[in-house]
Amino acid sequence: MESVIEFKLPVLGENIEQGDLVRLMIAPGATVSEGQTVMELETDKAVIEVPSSVSGTIKEILVKEGDKIKVGQVVFTADSNGASAAAVAQPPHQVEPSPKRAAAPPAKRPSGEQAAAAAKLQPSSLVQPPSQPLSQSAAPPARAAAAGEFRLQEPRLAFQAAIRAEGKTEEQALPPDQPRPRPAAFSMPAQLGKVAGTEHREAVPAAPHTRRLARELGVDIYEVKGAGPGGRIREDDVKAHAKALLTAVVSAAQTPPRAGHFVEPKLPDFAKWGKIERVSMRGVRRKTAEHLAESWNTIPHVTQHDRADITELEQLRARFAPKAEQAGGKMTVTAIALKVCAAALKVFPQFNASIDMEKTEIVYKQYIHIGVAADTDRGLLVPVIRDVDKKNIVELAVELSQLSQKARDKKITLADMEGGSFTITNLGGIGGTAFTPIVNHPEVAILGLSRSRIEPEWIGGKFEPRLILPLSLSYDHRLIDGADAARFLRWVAEAFEQPFLLSVQG
Repeated sequence: MESVIEFKLPVLGENIEQGDLVRLMIAPGATVSEGQTVMELETDKAVIEVPSSVSGTIKEILVKEGDKIKVGQVVFTADSNGASAAAVAQPPHQVEPSPKRAAAPPAKRPSGEQAAAAAKLQPSSLVQPPSQPLSQSAAPPARAAAAGEFRLQEPRLAFQAAIRAEGKTEEQALPPDQPRPRPAAFSMPAQLGKVAGTEHREAVPAAPHTRRLARELGVDIYEVKGAGPGGRIREDDVKAHAKALLTAVVSAAQTPPRAGHFVEPKLPDFAKWGKIERVSMRGVRRKTAEHLAESWNTIPHVTQHDRADITELEQLRARFAPKAEQAGGKMTVTAIALKVCAAALKVFPQFNASIDMEKTEIVYKQYIHIGVAADTDRGLLVPVIRDVDKKNIVELAVELSQLSQKARDKKITLADMEGGSFTITNLGGIGGTAFTPIVNHPEVAILGLSRSRIEPEWIGGKFEPRLILPLSLSYDHRLIDGADAARFLRWVAEAFEQPFLLSVQG
């Protein structure tokens, strides 16, 4: 006997409740084994390969690519006893007739009592509309049509015989039509009633001068609670009510929006001006938008700019680049920036911290894990390199190359992108002279690198061509003052200009 089992989407990680099905690697009739990858699911941060926790032959797949799947949702069912090799090997366009159906004797026309009983038990199955497909067989058209006609006619004849035996017509035998729901009665909203003058209210106990004061202050006299004798409304009651309204408005304006609760203004109908296309924002792009909005709304951003002369550093980079390539990495400016920033974070620990506003505390981290923004076809991903201060530049170059490749190949995991305490983003490969990167909350600072270029520098009484690297540091002004940011960025610039400082001060 067949033993049907269900495969449900397992728990994928902390705070992950759903994902978008990017790729399905199974098909009905195929054999699946425990631990075999059956699909790729795109979560808020990465694409995850989901392995099967069951073994058997797949019977039915209940999802399709592009669907949003929740944890615990059934993805497919399988027969744990397996299927016959003939059924698996059979081409999908050929469907053999069922042996049981072929061996079944010809159907006999039921008697009146049997037909009546069948009509009472299953009235809905006897009045199937001819347009509903009754067979999925790939039989020739003529044979399929004949089979379909027989299947339609026999229940129809049985139904007619049953109602004749009861002395009824078809209309009397069919269930009565359900009455259509009546539309809700229209009632004018209360606020419109005020404007239209159709609202009827009982008179409130208030003197004419009190009513005039309420009108001047923009207060609805009917909403004021009177503290006078018998609930009579006095001028002080109107003033107190107006003050309470004003306090509530000011308090709401000063309350910062909660993460994820920012309401965008309603967009116009762009289609009235021309052709448009709407594409669902999902997965990494949606999470990036939400996270950056939270960071921007939470952190008071300030960006500090500076320049570093990396002429000598570029010569050293070119000299040691082959060593990094032999180890499997690439000696880039970003790899060097990792080491420079790790040293700077030790000198300026407030840049390696987070703010806990709920407890009004500053969290100083005793580790240095730096995230590096990676540009992928799915959006911005930030793999994190751990213990940067304990690794040399060649080791950092190798690890950076590996994590960047994993991000581009959609193999990056959630664990690879968690725990960062500082972030570096490099747009130098694309261009630009400066930019204002957004701090990756709950971190407090991010360093941006732009494209280096040859510029004239006044040295020793004359201009000399020097390779200049633009630096942009965005920081959380709640924790970091402008002077500290300027000192931090100048320290980083001098470390680029004089690599020997890493050995002396780092």
